[in-house]
Amino acid sequence: MSLDIQHNRGAQRFEVEVEGVQCVLDYQLAEGGMAITHTVVPPAAGGRGVAGELVRTALDYARMKGWKVAPVCSYAAAWMDKHPEYAELRA
Repeated sequence: MSLDIQHNRGAQRFEVEVEGVQCVLDYQLAEGGMAITHTVVPPAAGGRGVAGELVRTALDYARMKGWKVAPVCSYAAAWMDKHPEYAELRA
């Protein structure tokens, strides 16, 4: 599945619509980094890897900016644990 994830900088979130359902990853910026605070994929869009792609997109953005990431959201923390290629980003 190809997702058209959008970065809504004003709202500090990454978002994508999947079959009419809004899925989001919220973050907050702090000194030199990003805190991923919330990942929401409603059940109607679940089981398709959407949350993982939202986290990957946020981490790729943080990497591009040279930021560290605090995965406050339990899903983002677990995802990072499973993907050691992003370990150096963890704050």
